[in-house]
Amino acid sequence: MKNLLSFLRRSPRAAAGAALLLLMFALALFAPLLTPYSPVSQDYPTWLPPQAGHPLGTTALGQDIWSQLLYGARLTLLIGFTAGIVATFIGTALGLTAAYFGGKVDEAINVLINVFLVLPGLPLLIIASAFLRGGGVWSIIIVIALTGWAWGARVLRSQALALRNRDFVSAAIASGERPLRIIFAEMLPNLAGLIAASFFSTALYAILSEAGLAFLGMGDVSQVTWGTLLYWAQARGALLQGAWWWIAAPGLMIALLGTAFALINFGIDEITNPRIVNAGMGRRKERQSAGRAKVAPALAAAPAPVAAPLLAVSHLDAGYLTPRTGRAGSGRVRAVRDVSLDIAPGEFVGLAGESGCGKSTLAFAATRLLEAPGAVFGGESRLSGQDLLVLSPEELRRVRWRDYSVVFQASMSILNPVLRVREQVYDAMQAHGVKDPARLEARARELFELVGIRPDYLAAYPHQLSGGMKQRVVIAIALALEPKLVVMDEPTTALDVVVQRQILQEIDSARRRLGISVVFITHDLSLLVEMSDRIAIMYAGEIIEEAPAADLYARPLHPYTERLMHAFPPLDGPRERRSGIPGRPPPLSADSPGCPFFDRCPSRMPGRCDTQKPASVEIVPGHRVACFLHSSAVKPAPKSQEYPDAAD
Repeated sequence: MKNLLSFLRRSPRAAAGAALLLLMFALALFAPLLTPYSPVSQDYPTWLPPQAGHPLGTTALGQDIWSQLLYGARLTLLIGFTAGIVATFIGTALGLTAAYFGGKVDEAINVLINVFLVLPGLPLLIIASAFLRGGGVWSIIIVIALTGWAWGARVLRSQALALRNRDFVSAAIASGERPLRIIFAEMLPNLAGLIAASFFSTALYAILSEAGLAFLGMGDVSQVTWGTLLYWAQARGALLQGAWWWIAAPGLMIALLGTAFALINFGIDEITNPRIVNAGMGRRKERQSAGRAKVAPALAAAPAPVAAPLLAVSHLDAGYLTPRTGRAGSGRVRAVRDVSLDIAPGEFVGLAGESGCGKSTLAFAATRLLEAPGAVFGGESRLSGQDLLVLSPEELRRVRWRDYSVVFQASMSILNPVLRVREQVYDAMQAHGVKDPARLEARARELFELVGIRPDYLAAYPHQLSGGMKQRVVIAIALALEPKLVVMDEPTTALDVVVQRQILQEIDSARRRLGISVVFITHDLSLLVEMSDRIAIMYAGEIIEEAPAADLYARPLHPYTERLMHAFPPLDGPRERRSGIPGRPPPLSADSPGCPFFDRCPSRMPGRCDTQKPASVEIVPGHRVACFLHSSAVKPAPKSQEYPDAAD
């Protein structure tokens, strides 16, 4: 019950739909209290207009329309919900079975689904109801359920097929779990939102189908439902008699019930799709940032100094919003915490740290690519003096790929398998105004030569390329418009060491030739020492050390950096035992008053490191570190902020 109330509180549309639905259930349940008349009694004058004793008038047979509407809700809702449950059960069972077992089972079920989808819905309903005519309400429910399950089964099968190939399902199979347990315990909970949406859609289909059959006289017209109300209204010529309310009342109730189901479906989609539920938060943050920008127009308009950085990230605070996020910021996952970082023109900056330390979140937040439930809570990210965090979507579209581009983690998967490579290389250039075919082709060939691929591979499909070639294609696309900055999020993941080195050499060569800046994110600190001009070390959402690559390699100052460096064995020298860093990083959902590395640090100072946060201080020119071993400076407490609520 608590979860249901939380769901309704977070989704106003679902709350409105649930209120409408509850109202209709209340009308059906309390019908004897709301009207003194029997729905089948013919003891009243005929064709009475709406009046005090009969709020919706009477029928041609002298029956009270208000009482028929209330009592008709009972059978209408019974038919809709029962047929919806039966059809959803059939569709879910067949869809999950087909997806899990695959092979001939999938083929047979898919053929059955296609047959029911190909058959025209209304004629099939009419034929089936004709065979079962006289069977009462339950025959109508069976007919509707048996003709309405196929669409839900098709959707669930397609989603379950994708789920079937996920690692956690493969792990469950490998561990020896039984198929039924995997289907019900592993797969079904992940499809709960889709199943609920399928149920409400099917229930609406059932109600409309019953109304259609009754209107055509194919149902049991002796029963009182909203559909039979429409049937008798048209059979007795209600419109010709001017009794429009006889038709309007049941029609309006069916429309309101459909609206209620649609609103609940929207709410389910909002809750199960974090991009939708948190989209408003991002827009609110943009408005707040835009307001801050207007407060200081002189600062925004001030000319950049000669030595200004290309990218200046200042006090950036970003992370992820959870359903528990409140006004005080509780429930937030702060993956980036008050981070400042400058990237000079033409500079190669490496960003290193353990998994989950906030490297990718920092890069995506700074380049305005952090999607919901991610959000930027504060700070600035200025590219050539322009704050990316306050740009409108159209302004941002013009800046992306022209001024900066991104090579995503596991980017080999982003190539569209059904389009030739040439078309995908053209896309970014065409989006920014390059339309001449000859110019597009010349630039594509130039890019392929730049990253070390023969130009004739432009005509290939992605599946015809090796992993290393796909990665080169993605890098070529990122360089298409010669942006000033390229952010590379672990671009050599899943490649062997030989191909990694080749690609890194191509990246460095392209950088030097084009004069672009590169932010390179990786776990491999030894790789950054060789490639980077400067390295920033992240831990628990903070940059704890920043220095020129050679200086960091020769003299790491922070205990975390030192242990990270010693986690990689040298290629020569005496054999020695290597060990990882004991312990685990702190949870990013919690705020620590002291140094985030305190629990794992071999040089920690209780009473200081766990109660005060060290400030980042420049120890030698270009080498900054946040550690009390090298400076007694304490980081000032952050200013209090208003955080958007998850329900907004």
